[in-house]
Formats: sequence, C-alpha cells, structure tokens
Amino acid sequence: MNYVSRCRSARAAGALALIALGASCAPGAPMERGMSPGMGAMDQASMQRSMAGWHPAAQEAATAMMAKYGAPAAMTADMMVWNRTGPWKRTIIYREAVQHNFPMPHPDVMEQFVDYRVPVDRYDELAMYDGSVIVERTKGEISARCDKEGANFLALNLANEIAMGRRTPEEARRMYGEQITMMKAGRMTPYTSGLMFTPPASGNDPDRPIM
Repeated sequence: MNYVSRCRSARAAGALALIALGASCAPGAPMERGMSPGMGAMDQASMQRSMAGWHPAAQEAATAMMAKYGAPAAMTADMMVWNRTGPWKRTIIYREAVQHNFPMPHPDVMEQFVDYRVPVDRYDELAMYDGSVIVERTKGEISARCDKEGANFLALNLANEIAMGRRTPEEARRMYGEQITMMKAGRMTPYTSGLMFTPPASGNDPDRPIM
C-alpha cells in the first residue's frame, strides 16, 4: 500500500469512527434495514463493512463533511445524508460515483441542495452550463453534484448568476474552469468559499391545474 493509500485509509477509518460515535449518541438514530430492534446504532465493524466498497472519492468527501459538520443524520448501504448543515438544506454522499468530465475528469459523489426557484426561461441555459447542476421545479430546489464542497459552492454561485441574467452559460463555464484552477492551487475565492446569495425560505412551484 503506497503513502496516499495509507493516508486515505486512515482518513476513512477516522470518518467511520465519527459516524459510529454520532450514531451511538444521537437520540432516535435511524436503524439500518435488517438490524435487530435492539440495535439503535451500527457497531463500528458493521460501519466499516458498509463503507468498505464505497468509491474512494465518496469516502474522502464523507471524511471532510464529518470533520466540518459532524456525523450524518442517516446512512444506508448506498448513501449518507446530512440535513440543515451550514448553508445546505441537504447533503447526500453516494456510494457510487458518476463520471463527469467538466471542467476536467472527476467523480461526482456529493450532491448538495438549497431552496431556489429558477425562472422557467433560464432552464435551458443552466442545462448548457453544467449537467451536474440539477433543478427541481416543483420542489423548489437546486443542487450541485461534485466531489468537493468548494466546487459545489462555485457551481451554484454561477448558476445563480445565470438565473439572474448576469452571466451567459459560456461565460460561466469559462469562469468555472478558472476558479477550479485556483482552488486546486489552494487559492480560495468568495465563489468557492460559500454561497454568494441567500436561498429563499421556500422555492417550491406547484404549477397550476389545467383540468
């Protein structure tokens, strides 16, 4: 095992310990399917087995999330979920990665949501901007899916500028690449450090009946 692999294994082990601790301390912690009624929390060995087959980027994202926001609210065999942490309405880390090649090849493993109402005439522009920015009109949510929280901040900040008519998809894509280059060099900016807009209390759009 090389140095990088050892470091990743150590970080993953730390993350698992945090999950186990959080699960054992949280009142009403969700039970895993198949657990006996007497087990309100998975033991650490079970948690390690649950995470063993996860994509390395997912384990790394989980470690970072737990270091910043604490243990997840729920965990299944395929995902971890945090609710109402920092600026996020919801964060989901998935066991399986989705390959994404913009702005460079990387695995999408972490989806983060905020309440937001996108003007319907901006949907096409958002689709042209980034396929990993996902709009839920009826629920009134927008999410970004990547492997780093900073990249999700960036994706949604630029999506907001497109939705407000301040930037074209082409300009946003160019800006995204420039910002990611800086982030990888350790230079964080307001675009990658947090949300530059305030999500509404609710963005839901139930539409209207036609019959």
